[in-house]
Amino acid sequence: MAPTVLWLRRDLRLRDHPALLAAAEEAGGSGVLPLFVLDPALLGPAGPTRTAWLFRSLRAWSASAGGALVVRSGRPEDVVREVAREVGAQHVHVTADAGPYGRARDERVEAALEGDGVGLVRTGTPYAIGPGTVVKADGAPFQVFTPFSRAWAAHGHPGPAAPPPADLRWVRRVEGEEVPDEPEELTRAGLTLPEVGEEAALRRWEAFQDRLDDYDTDRERPDRDGTSQLSVHLKYGEVHPRTLLADLAASRHGSTKGGQTFRTELIWREFYADVLWHRPDSAREYYRPQLAGMRFDDPARGDGKAHLEAWQEGRTGYPFVDAGMRQLRTEGWVHNRVRMVVASFLVKDLHLEWQLGARYFMRWLRDGDLASNNHGWQWTAGTGTDAAPFFRVFNPVSQGEKFDPDGEYVRRYVPELRHLPGKAAHSPWDHAGGYDHGYPERIVDHRAEREEALARYAAVRG
Repeated sequence: MAPTVLWLRRDLRLRDHPALLAAAEEAGGSGVLPLFVLDPALLGPAGPTRTAWLFRSLRAWSASAGGALVVRSGRPEDVVREVAREVGAQHVHVTADAGPYGRARDERVEAALEGDGVGLVRTGTPYAIGPGTVVKADGAPFQVFTPFSRAWAAHGHPGPAAPPPADLRWVRRVEGEEVPDEPEELTRAGLTLPEVGEEAALRRWEAFQDRLDDYDTDRERPDRDGTSQLSVHLKYGEVHPRTLLADLAASRHGSTKGGQTFRTELIWREFYADVLWHRPDSAREYYRPQLAGMRFDDPARGDGKAHLEAWQEGRTGYPFVDAGMRQLRTEGWVHNRVRMVVASFLVKDLHLEWQLGARYFMRWLRDGDLASNNHGWQWTAGTGTDAAPFFRVFNPVSQGEKFDPDGEYVRRYVPELRHLPGKAAHSPWDHAGGYDHGYPERIVDHRAEREEALARYAAVRG
């Protein structure tokens, strides 16, 4: 009897893995051949940070399966069909993909396999509840988070899947490639990444649970280690949200304010995936199309070009903004509060379209998830879901003083301001010697640009 094929994508773990269990059940003693396809269509725009994380995660997963992982490059519809033919598999098992590209890709692979009489079996989802499942009473999708979250909670979700069978047998009956070396750009950029893989994700989750009771307040403080930083592990499926939700419900933290807030953050991830399921165009186009007609500056010339480069390089002259952009380029991650501030600054102070920032973040973020990243950008830009009006403009100075009150976050990433004590680091222009170590002066006046942004908004609303 031929082995089954388990085609891995965003599910690089052994625990809580329904597709793995389905493949193992079908295979019996014939074994499961694990496959990962290096798809040029996904690797091309990934950027060095996510590419490096993926390659490390693949190595970690293969080690956990005794080195059985088969890696091949090419179009999935060609590679998956070839591997299934080579081993004589009757089925290829996958975790269902909810993204626009993934859904179209899987349809192509399914059609290619059907030509050989091989089935593509979808089991499970990267989410606690599959996108597209939770809808209004009339079948329409939710467009606002709060009612979605209530319906999501009322719908319920399954608990974690059973562990892999003790007699699970991995097989490697075909040739594969070595996982590529990490991009040189990662080293040149000086990026550092934390531990990757399933075991690292579970250790991170266990350590974070000791801080869950303070999560409700500490999550807003970029100067503290107050967030889980599990987003990248969730992105690659090194841990499943069901696992986190089940652990949370079974612990004393589940009923605390911090625990409930963390659960809400997981639901936000589910909400944005659901929005993308129903509106795949919203990954790159305006969720509220009426705002697409707003006048923005040209990023290819003049002030628009200079401002975009200054924002990307963390030299806008606004310390809280610059600290966030430098954190992005050194760690491949940015604190969520800071993400909102830097996004607001790009769109409403520099008058550049949100897509420019979303693309830049997707290139450098280690947790770059299309649904969460791009809809988060739209939310801050005032063009997306929920009550996030365009006329809410974050003040980059007061935000810094409120959420980094001692200036520790700024001094960590902006060494030119380490000589300024306390919250003075947020306003070097107000202190003697503030610019002594080469920090740039402000490229725009926030108050004036806020008024300009509101005027442009008023014009598009007629």
